[in-house]
Amino acid sequence: MSASADPLDGAALLRRAPAARGALTPMRPLADLTWLRVGGPAEVLFQPADAEDLSAFLAALPEDVPVAPLGVGSNLIVRDGGLPGVSIRLGRGFAGIEAVGPTAMRCGAAALDARVALAAAERGIAGFEFLRGVPGAIGGALRMNAGCYGRYVADLFRSAVALDRRGRRVELRPADMAFAYRDCGLPDDLIFLEATLEGEVGAPEAIRARMDALMAQRAATQPVKERSAGSTFRNPAGFSSTGGPDDSHELKAWRLIDEAGCRGMRLGGAQVSPMHPNFLVNTGGATAADIENLGEAVRRRVLETFNLQLEWEVKRIGLRRPGEAATD
Repeated sequence: MSASADPLDGAALLRRAPAARGALTPMRPLADLTWLRVGGPAEVLFQPADAEDLSAFLAALPEDVPVAPLGVGSNLIVRDGGLPGVSIRLGRGFAGIEAVGPTAMRCGAAALDARVALAAAERGIAGFEFLRGVPGAIGGALRMNAGCYGRYVADLFRSAVALDRRGRRVELRPADMAFAYRDCGLPDDLIFLEATLEGEVGAPEAIRARMDALMAQRAATQPVKERSAGSTFRNPAGFSSTGGPDDSHELKAWRLIDEAGCRGMRLGGAQVSPMHPNFLVNTGGATAADIENLGEAVRRRVLETFNLQLEWEVKRIGLRRPGEAATD
């Protein structure tokens, strides 16, 4: 949205919102709920008590009010002007993890990816190891077909349960998800409640060893101790419709950024990571505008150097402050 949009008015929106058993908070700052620690407030933040509470709330919420599922904010820039409408953040009641048979796990949408990987390892279920190094929770992992080191959520996915904008229960199978590279084909306001993911039988010791190796590789190559939102830009082309790699293309976003001379570039408190140039980091005191505008400067440099347009992987939502020009 542009800076010309109406300013946020949490009190007015709260008066229009239906009653709920969960917490409704007007003008709730969101910076502390995102990994980058930047951004403005939610006009209203809703933390539902359970799935029934969320369903009833959505069914009664006026249709003109936008809804934004937030997840744990690991792949997100909330712009400095804040987020209009109702932002929804699922809490501990949506974070359950349980085994379903010998090789499958039923995971709440708010369950952290790393916790799911560790739970699978404990039960001797292989194939989940890559999730140990994926920041965020299962709901976001479904939304963006999260993956690393050649494995993707699409490889594990068997089914999911979600709520649509009107609070209706939706059951999803693999064909419904339309998984692609860093994406699925579902509406942005669809809210995942849980997913069933399936791996294969494995030895717990071997699974943990693979996870340890992946985590060591991640720590050696990525700025895991800094404030970032993970990989900033998608790798250009070269991925199949299921989100898996296509070996006929080997372009990597980090290499293009590096060869365009952007490693270490700064804007305000934002920096292109010297360790891994496809990570933008908040070095302290950055604004959302600093980070987004630095990303756009990187995109321009890559376009000028290689005639190739990088696409954002990090999701950017909300309003810019008055006077800020649009960067995309």
